[in-house]
Amino acid sequence: MAPTCVQIPALDGFLLNATIFPAADPCRGVVLIHSATAVPQKLYIGFAEYLAEMGFETITYDYRGIAGSAPARLRGFQASMSDWALKDAEGVQLWARRTYPDKLLFAVGHSFGGNVIGLCDSTRHLTAAAMVAGHAGCLRFIMPWAERFRVYVMVRGVFPLINAVLGYVPSRRLGFGEDLPREAARNWSHWSGLPNAFFDVAELDAPRRFARLQLPMVSISFDDDLWATAPAVDLLTSYLVQARLEHWRIRSEGEGTGPIGHLGYFRRRHGPILWPRLAEWLCLQVESAG
Repeated sequence: MAPTCVQIPALDGFLLNATIFPAADPCRGVVLIHSATAVPQKLYIGFAEYLAEMGFETITYDYRGIAGSAPARLRGFQASMSDWALKDAEGVQLWARRTYPDKLLFAVGHSFGGNVIGLCDSTRHLTAAAMVAGHAGCLRFIMPWAERFRVYVMVRGVFPLINAVLGYVPSRRLGFGEDLPREAARNWSHWSGLPNAFFDVAELDAPRRFARLQLPMVSISFDDDLWATAPAVDLLTSYLVQARLEHWRIRSEGEGTGPIGHLGYFRRRHGPILWPRLAEWLCLQVESAG
């Protein structure tokens, strides 16, 4: 069946552009894909189609202010990274629970999308979850030094200057994904400079939120990812003190995929090698829950 474009209400009623990829029979469950920062849902189309073929109804969406969920003009548009987690992802997970009351729910979070799984109250409705390139987001962990310097100059220097003038950040022209709303860009700049990133933001209450998760989870990271390096991944997962957590540290050379990096897991060319293992893990969670 062809994908269906829908609008899903965030927790505050803001409508998010989303896509449903219908599952092949029999339907094993529903997978929600939470995007990385400034990454549009279109990156995940191939992966979503694959999961649908494996029997998982799969849903992608854009956070407010990003791609299909952005207004014609970003200047003055109110959207923060906190909104993405506590309103958008929260709303999508609750909508899925209402829409599929008899189906098992799963989530796959990419980079920041892994963080929202830990932050959302509605994660209690999930059967299991995966974090792909999930990391704490601290600039100090980016390696090598040259990449850390490049990102530091952009996120901590250029972004705030441009943001002050334009009221948003045209990050697409700067090579940093989709254009960013003002507050989201401010969050990225501020949080990335904190010792423990968003875990040090008092109003998010992230340590407590992460600590309450008790579901099966898998953290998937890559040895050639310059942003989600081992220390950045370890800091994030260290707060998942009750989750039944597995770590998959993938060597790109060992897998024979070629470079993977921070975004490559979801590229179609890597699918035949990388995606079956996660699909099998999801199927195991279905069997365990049944």
